[in-house]
Amino acid sequence: MSTGAEALVGLVIVIGLIGVVIPVLPGTILIFAAILVWAIMSGTATAWAVFAAATLFLVVSGVVKYAWPGKRMRSAGVPNMSLVAGGLTGIVGFFVIPVVGLFLGFIAGTYVAELYRLRAHNRAWASTWHACKAVGLSMLIELLGALIASGVWLAAVVAT
Repeated sequence: MSTGAEALVGLVIVIGLIGVVIPVLPGTILIFAAILVWAIMSGTATAWAVFAAATLFLVVSGVVKYAWPGKRMRSAGVPNMSLVAGGLTGIVGFFVIPVVGLFLGFIAGTYVAELYRLRAHNRAWASTWHACKAVGLSMLIELLGALIASGVWLAAVVAT
């Protein structure tokens, strides 16, 4: 594979990493697809081993990013409906205030749903804070998996 093509794959991976942090782009999917294209174009056993390792890291982080924060939210008593309300409000917020509105909308929607459910500001804010921490943990887990997968790819490119 030419150096220019590898640079293009690297650029797509960087865009994917940005997409993990700013959930506008499908970051993990972009990273997976870029490494797949690289493996197909390279066609070596090493490239396919790198693709398998990167896929493993992306899949494991994808499973853990839902399981671990979800368990923490259940133990804190935050119901799924509040998260759905926060997610929907976040989507609306994204279009009202690009990028930042996603986060603000999630917080506002979750808080209002919890305030309606709990009827107390302090308890609603505590639940909202648990939800925000869980979403942050989820993003960090996904970012860690994406960084490891990207690092495996980069190490293989530098080594060859």
